[in-house]
Amino acid sequence: MTQNENLAALSAAGVSVWLDDLSRERLSSGNLAELVETRSVVGVTTNPTIFQGALASGHAYEAQLTELVSRGAGVDDVVRELTTDDVRNACDLLTPVYDATGGQDGRVSIEVDPRLAHDTDRTIAQAHELWKIVDRPNLLVKIPATLAGLPAITSVIADGISVNVTLIFSVERYEAVISAYLAGLEQARQIGRDLSRIRSVASFFVSRVDSEIDGRLEKLGTEEARGLLGQAGVANARLAYASFERVFGGSNDLWNGLKTAGAHVQRPLWASTGVKNPDYSDTMYVSELVAPNTVNTMPEKTMQAFADHGEVRGDTVSGTADEAQRVFSALADAGVDLADVFVKLEEEGVDKFEKSWNELLEATSQQIDAARQRS
Repeated sequence: MTQNENLAALSAAGVSVWLDDLSRERLSSGNLAELVETRSVVGVTTNPTIFQGALASGHAYEAQLTELVSRGAGVDDVVRELTTDDVRNACDLLTPVYDATGGQDGRVSIEVDPRLAHDTDRTIAQAHELWKIVDRPNLLVKIPATLAGLPAITSVIADGISVNVTLIFSVERYEAVISAYLAGLEQARQIGRDLSRIRSVASFFVSRVDSEIDGRLEKLGTEEARGLLGQAGVANARLAYASFERVFGGSNDLWNGLKTAGAHVQRPLWASTGVKNPDYSDTMYVSELVAPNTVNTMPEKTMQAFADHGEVRGDTVSGTADEAQRVFSALADAGVDLADVFVKLEEEGVDKFEKSWNELLEATSQQIDAARQRS
């Protein structure tokens, strides 16, 4: 098998291609392995919505669920075992990538219970639990970038656990995430941990920003507002990358000391890259966000669209901060309350994952009841 040329070109430009999906069926059918071999996939991300969809469809989990029920497992235990088994198996599948890239890629993410998004101590405890259960060095534990999540990120990094920070919408919060990561590394260094073994990505959401801001621009209805449609998501990500370059590009004294001690940069990860507006190019959140030291985690539909007709036009991010800032200044001038946008997006993001998690628990509970009736 050979790699798709478009996705191979994206990888060569410094963008790690990760799949934003995981299921038992993908693993058992060989689909994930095929994507690694033909679509340059070097990582996998999951979230509660993805797991809810995976466990609700098909019969791939039926035998294991029945076995767990026979041992008296409750709904939380069943969900934990099913999901961590999938993630562990995906980690094993991607171990050759992990080894070949020195630990940079070959990563699989699993998220802490979204109901803990505003509870620092319980987030820390569950991050440790997931790290121990999966027991693979190429795991990333996903922690949301809520205000309660920030100190959890620092604590977990300090304990040597690699983290995918999720649900980042604003540049201000992204910069706080970077600070939390550096603080964790500094604590790890002070207690003698090997910093080279700690990795992190910062998942910056893109399409959801356009969806929210475009709705407000349409409501404003002015010619000025309509002229800004579809620009906010990419501009926001480009401003985030400028922050990444400022910190990790050599001008930050704390980072420079950590780098000397073996630390790795916290790569920006472009998340929510499936295009929701049919008027926009279905590959815009890939082709417009090409830059070194980044990750793009894509739904399979977006990945296949890029494989078919995506274009790599070189680095489309570096040096664009001034232009991106002009977009945001114009949005504010047009009447968009940007602070309110980002508060709403974070609240909705947490609520969406919590809703999916509750639906997952409910569906699993029903499957447990059915298994008990069969036995």
